[in-house]
This record gives sequence, structure tokens and C-alpha cells, in this order.
Amino acid sequence: MIRTGTDDDWPEIFAFYSAIMAEGRTYAFPEGQTLDEARPWWMEQPPGRTVVAIEGQQISGSAKMGANRPGRGGHVATASFLVDPPHQGKGIGRALGEHVVEWARKEGYRGIQFNAVVEVNRPAVHLWKSLGFEVIGTVPEAFDHPDDGMVGLHVMHLKLA
Repeated sequence: MIRTGTDDDWPEIFAFYSAIMAEGRTYAFPEGQTLDEARPWWMEQPPGRTVVAIEGQQISGSAKMGANRPGRGGHVATASFLVDPPHQGKGIGRALGEHVVEWARKEGYRGIQFNAVVEVNRPAVHLWKSLGFEVIGTVPEAFDHPDDGMVGLHVMHLKLA
């Protein structure tokens, strides 16, 4: 089940948000954030949206979405995704991705752009390609990966209109 995230969900999301950020493999977000420092990095304000994936009684993943740019760029959406590591490989990321694509279509966006998909994050690249996204460019050596060193960040796009 996927539903809109609430302020009450944030502490549970933060538990895996902080673990994923500490790994340093997928996001160029600030490290070592507190609960309150990290909240605006993930909990979108309207017209953006944050959702949670629920498995049983537990939050197993989350996505945030909204316009990629304001004003004349506001017709292209963007999104970010987190799946709690013990729940990865169960289709939660795919369900969140499909949810975001459907949301963007309903909201009238003409496309979705991901600005920074770590090129060596093979599960994410594979997932987004399977949902119709294309790599439209790669910024070389834009991400300092803890295992692979300086790697590229893909810009990925899905045309909706």
C-alpha cells in the first residue's frame, strides 16, 4: 500500500533515510544530518508530495516528488526514492516508481527528469529503464562513491506527453 506521508511518519522514514545516506552510495545529500535537519530534504511541501510504502504495519519505503524546476520549467516532474535496506528486492521501489509516474501523469506533467542517478547503482538504473526512462546524459566523475571512486551521475528522462 502506498499513501501520502505525514509528519508522524518522518521518524520512521528517517531511520532508513539516515542509514542510506551514511552508506554514501546513492545520494549526494549532506551526511550526518539530525532528524530535524533532514526533514526538509525529504518531506516535500505542497504542491510537492511525499509518500510511504507500507508493508504490514511498517514503512518499508518512501518517495518524494514535485516539479523539477519552478516557473517555465514547472511542467517537468522529478522524484527521489528510498527503500529500507532489509526490504530491498521485494518490488517496493518499482511500486513507488509506478506510483510517481501515474501521479505525474494525473498532475499534467509532460515528463519526469531524474537529475542525479549514480551510474553504478545498477538496480536503480535497471528499474528506471524498465519503466521507460532513458539516460539522456551522464555528468562524468560527479559523485564520489565509497567503493568505486569518482563515478558519473546519469540524467534520466521519461516523456509523458
